[in-house]
Amino acid sequence: MPVFTRFSGSSQPGDGVPEAEDEPAGGEREEDERGATAARGPAPEASRTSLGHRLTRLRTWRTRHPRTARALHLTTTALAAVLVLGALLLPNTLPALKAVSFARIPAEAVIGAVAVLALPRRPRLVAAVLYGLGLTVLTTVNLLDMGFNEYLGRGFNAALDWDLLPDAQAYVEDTLGGGVATAAAVGAVVLVLLVAAVMVAAAIRLATVLARHRVRATKGALLAGTVWVTCSALGLTLSGGPIASERGAGALRVHAQRTVESLRDEAAFVKQSKADTFGNTPPGQLLPDLRGKDVIFTFIESYGRSAVEDPIMAPGVDRALDTSTKALEKAGFAARSGWLTSATYGGSSWLGHSTTMSGLWIDNQRRYRTVSAGDHLTLTKAFQKTGAWDTVGVMPGVQKGWPEEKWYGLDKLYDSRDLGYRGPKFSWSTMPDQYALEAFQRQVHGRKRDKPLMSFVILTSSHQPWAPLPEMVGWDELGDGSVFDAIQKTGNKASDVLTDTTKSRQEYGRSIQYSLTSLTQWLERYGTDDTVLVFLGDHQPIARVSGNGASRDVPVSIVAKDPKVLDKVDGWNWTVGLKPDREAPVWKMSSFRDRFLKAFGSTPHPSKG
Repeated sequence: MPVFTRFSGSSQPGDGVPEAEDEPAGGEREEDERGATAARGPAPEASRTSLGHRLTRLRTWRTRHPRTARALHLTTTALAAVLVLGALLLPNTLPALKAVSFARIPAEAVIGAVAVLALPRRPRLVAAVLYGLGLTVLTTVNLLDMGFNEYLGRGFNAALDWDLLPDAQAYVEDTLGGGVATAAAVGAVVLVLLVAAVMVAAAIRLATVLARHRVRATKGALLAGTVWVTCSALGLTLSGGPIASERGAGALRVHAQRTVESLRDEAAFVKQSKADTFGNTPPGQLLPDLRGKDVIFTFIESYGRSAVEDPIMAPGVDRALDTSTKALEKAGFAARSGWLTSATYGGSSWLGHSTTMSGLWIDNQRRYRTVSAGDHLTLTKAFQKTGAWDTVGVMPGVQKGWPEEKWYGLDKLYDSRDLGYRGPKFSWSTMPDQYALEAFQRQVHGRKRDKPLMSFVILTSSHQPWAPLPEMVGWDELGDGSVFDAIQKTGNKASDVLTDTTKSRQEYGRSIQYSLTSLTQWLERYGTDDTVLVFLGDHQPIARVSGNGASRDVPVSIVAKDPKVLDKVDGWNWTVGLKPDREAPVWKMSSFRDRFLKAFGSTPHPSKG
């Protein structure tokens, strides 16, 4: 491409190329050719002859077709300029991806032009390559920001988020198949390499053209710089954005600051995780007011505030909540509900689980690894520490070894391999929630034991992409799960729902209705006078479903038959029933552990970091 660029821009009579005064002094084009040959080192005579022959053919073709060559030269130069300016002005969120976002004057383009004009040939070539690689980095982080903002409600963090890429590939594999996951991974690598090649070629192209027309380019750079400074000084804007842009440098600066802050945060969090309000509380002073109760902590995947307030999802979800509240009241249960602000959004459910149980704000993978490798007291482990409960985990989403069960204080873990399911997967979810709860009843909750039970249950049917979805069947018909074969075969395809925002929102709402109905019917069917159920969402669904700028709030409810249990949380001012009011209290998810422990009689005995 550089060879062709040089000849497509050479001067020919009548083609409109600037006169000799705009050409670089000293025969720079010939110098470029000699320099390129020298850089490659001595070549065999046959190679030089072959190259010379090709160059001669190109010169001859350009001489015979001056208009076509001229048009091709202008087109490729214009495309190079569009690519460079587009990369410098590219937003990092999908809503900002509008034509007006590119109607700016990027400072980085002006500075790049000045640098090119000031440098001799070889340093100019090196600078152009580095500039193109810089544009590749900028484009890559902007695209990553778009994806992270769309799914997780935040920008990409270079210090933390590489750990999430294997999880993302595993999700695609579970959802759309191994072939698609492999193709996506290979495609991502090829795309980055392609962007790098195109950006470097575009930067070299523009550098060559600017150097060739040095006089005019210098005047243009001076004019562009003057306009940029004027617009910046006057604060001139267009559609709410500054005309004088430094978007590219600003984006890289933000990512650099984010990385530095993350590394500092990690060191501070290590100390924070060692301090614990209840770290030295004796077993006998933990949860005395719940002794004898079967306590169940259940997380419903992606059960967020949008499910009960969004005009598309809320009608069906609210009906399910109202119906379930009445059914539970008829069975003798009462409920109180409020809001918790999750530490995560759109995904990374384990961050919500660990934040709720640990009382620490765990909003990234580094924090999660730090705290789960230590001995910070989790709410579930507090039950184990007393010696008054058997503690179990039921996690149908876990498909391999899960070392965190020790940190959570679980005597026994039942994962997807232990629940006896022989039916089909529903996209990412290994089994329907109704089946997982029935297996929990059959293998754990319904069995006689010497101690009451503390259970940690994670429900997965409302996991994206919400297709295909299970449906409720008769509880006595569940068997080994084969009853779901026909339902799975007639369900929606994940690819159809993923590409349709409205359908995604509708199917998400249906999935929440299903999970809520499964859980409340299970409680109605199997709950006893000593059952205490605490259930909540782990995070909001992705931004494409919950909406841009949606809160991170999730509903949380406590359900029990014994009125003394709910009397303990009367001071929380939560809403009566399963649906929290809009004005119900909103707490950070990390505050729940301490509030729960104190409400049920635990005495703080802090440990210091």
